Amino acid sequence: MKMNDIKYDCRHFRGDIPCKPHKTNRVHCVDKRGKECAYYQPTSKKILIVKLGAIGDVIRTTPLLHKLKTIEPSAEIWWLTLTPEVVPKSVDVILPFTPQSLAILQTVKFDILINLDKDKEACALCVSVSSRIKKGFTLKNGKCRPINIQAEHKYLTGVFDDLSKSNTKSYQEEIFEICGYTFDGEEYVMPDVKDYDWKLPKRKKIIGLNTGCGGRWTSRLWDNKNWIALAKKLRNAGYVPLLLGGEQEHQKNLKLSKASGAIYLGHFPLNQFISEVNQCDLMVTAVTMAMHLAIGLKKELVLFNNIFNKYEFELYGRGEIIEPDFDCNCFYSPTCENNCMQYIGVETVFRTCMRLLENSETK
Repeated sequence: MKMNDIKYDCRHFRGDIPCKPHKTNRVHCVDKRGKECAYYQPTSKKILIVKLGAIGDVIRTTPLLHKLKTIEPSAEIWWLTLTPEVVPKSVDVILPFTPQSLAILQTVKFDILINLDKDKEACALCVSVSSRIKKGFTLKNGKCRPINIQAEHKYLTGVFDDLSKSNTKSYQEEIFEICGYTFDGEEYVMPDVKDYDWKLPKRKKIIGLNTGCGGRWTSRLWDNKNWIALAKKLRNAGYVPLLLGGEQEHQKNLKLSKASGAIYLGHFPLNQFISEVNQCDLMVTAVTMAMHLAIGLKKELVLFNNIFNKYEFELYGRGEIIEPDFDCNCFYSPTCENNCMQYIGVETVFRTCMRLLENSETK
């Protein structure tokens, strides 16, 4: 093997360690007879996606990969994020947001940079990384600005509440628009779901009840007495309510389980939690990471919403959004003095669950 024979532009070639085709099939870029590797996939462009965000935000950005793979099939796709564990393996280079990754990015020339975050650090990175074309958001004089005309809509809805409230585009429509594409119902791309031995009843519908929403966003919390009442109604109807949550909800879910008879298996690392969500036939939740997992796993969904614009959420025809029947004045606020979530009734949620379960059986 000669240095001149190395296919640096191959999608599989790493440069620091052997590529997968070599490890599994012992192939070289060019064999002893001068024949090119059968796994050679030349790339003609480099595309960088910057989506730092929380886990749910990263997952709901993955539909963009379908379009990129279709329109730019020979492109090598890079993704910089705070949560690399949920970025699909179809992405060629997945980088955590670390000083080491930033040093790497300073040496690469990209053809397209797509920054979908308005955080200062993401926008500053957009300025410093070399790319022939940039889309999304950048930093000027210390403040976020849209780069291209297509990013102006999402920019404006992020800085003016009245424009945000009047928006009728989903998040997916907005990010596709930023890139110059049209959203056509592309689904989430999920991480592989691992198998775990879940101690759950067989041949019964499992209804996931995700009771938390993070310590900061108390405006989205549904009262404990409502979760207890809903769990009891679901049990009486022959379904299995399964309480879900993270470490913050552990004590709460133990109490809810004891009071309602709902199953609670504990809190788990992300990969195991994804598997637990996958056991459910339907999920009841506020706007949380679990909501995005349920959407990505194609579960029926009852979504509580009180502080966001409902048009932001793409449920792919597999759910319903339930809101208070008045305009909540705590729009995008972590707390809510009026506790408007109390106006979402247990009976309404229960009937919605029944309707979605019945409809799913006829699909």
